[in-house]
Amino acid sequence: MRNSVRRDIRSAPPERESSSLDTLRSYVASPPDTWLFAVVALLVAIGMMMIFSASNAMAFTEHQDAAYYLKRQLIWLVVGAIAAYGAFRIDYLALRKFAPYLIGASVLGLIAVLVPHLGIDVNGARRWLGAGPLSIQPSEFAKLSLVIYLAAVLAARGERVTSLVRGLFAPSLVVAITCMLVVKEPDMGTASLLAFTAITMFFLSGARISHLVMMVGSTLPVVTGIILLNPYQRARIFAFIDPWKDPQNYGFHIIQSLYALGSGGMWGMGLGASRAKFFYLPEQYTDFIFSVLGEELGLFGTLVVVMLFLVLAYRATKIALAAPDRFGFLLASGCAAFIVIQAFVNIGVVTSSWPVTGVPLPFISFGGSSLVVNLVAVALIANVGRYRRIAGS
Repeated sequence: MRNSVRRDIRSAPPERESSSLDTLRSYVASPPDTWLFAVVALLVAIGMMMIFSASNAMAFTEHQDAAYYLKRQLIWLVVGAIAAYGAFRIDYLALRKFAPYLIGASVLGLIAVLVPHLGIDVNGARRWLGAGPLSIQPSEFAKLSLVIYLAAVLAARGERVTSLVRGLFAPSLVVAITCMLVVKEPDMGTASLLAFTAITMFFLSGARISHLVMMVGSTLPVVTGIILLNPYQRARIFAFIDPWKDPQNYGFHIIQSLYALGSGGMWGMGLGASRAKFFYLPEQYTDFIFSVLGEELGLFGTLVVVMLFLVLAYRATKIALAAPDRFGFLLASGCAAFIVIQAFVNIGVVTSSWPVTGVPLPFISFGGSSLVVNLVAVALIANVGRYRRIAGS
């Protein structure tokens, strides 16, 4: 199936790449994908519920307001909904000419967070710009910018993506620069997500498997060196391999996550009844919110969330395959890829199936920048879904 998808996209007529909105109107076949919007609405609703439940103890302790984090997330939801509506209504083909400016702005934002007194330092990491509740995380916006940039470049290059030099070198360099800036923050989790998304888009655009293997292989020594030279990253790997070897130190968080998930059983302890959220889990309303969800809603609740992400992936795949041009296909695929990959990496971390990376669970974890970016990404998928390739055209 993967090969047929790649052949189908390669065979798209080149004139479609320069299509205007008027041309795309001839491909309109259906209203917006209601299943896609329904799934995202459910994920956001679950997220709001779990943010309040997981954060109320810390919110009351730090701010004397149990709903402090929920209120902030609701504000970002309004901002995200407005941005998503705009992303849904625009001509998505117009994004092609803005792609270089978007990735350029993202790179500047990633550089800015590393500047002393400009980037916000939290626990030794510089990942935010702004002040207080108005802070934003440029690395989140870099995910979307990179997807738009790669979709535009790879769509324009067509068959040249089979060439390592003429097709993949320039976009790979942009990916490498973006990833290295994110690693400097440091944020290995987001950097790895950017790399995974890029590789997925290269593959779907028709790049040779041998070239992709070569690219991944060439980065492994660099990644290994970063991990070995960084005690914090090294500890995370040790925690993944054997958290029980040092249960009071580097293995503590993973063990507490597993205890929380196990305590939930089949149906959970009840909404709001989590014990792990009382300062046993780190980042209990962001990176480890899935653990609290499992403790309170049980295996049933976790499976519902997993199924919702699988349905999102399925609907996005259907939309991408029916896109009338390469850019639409790659844009929808890339947006779906970074959301779904991030979701399952987060779930892998809290279940000790993946090394701790510090990435939030899309739509569910607390985080304004993440929520806005993910909502806009879904809106762009739905935007592409407004058009369908006519059979035989």
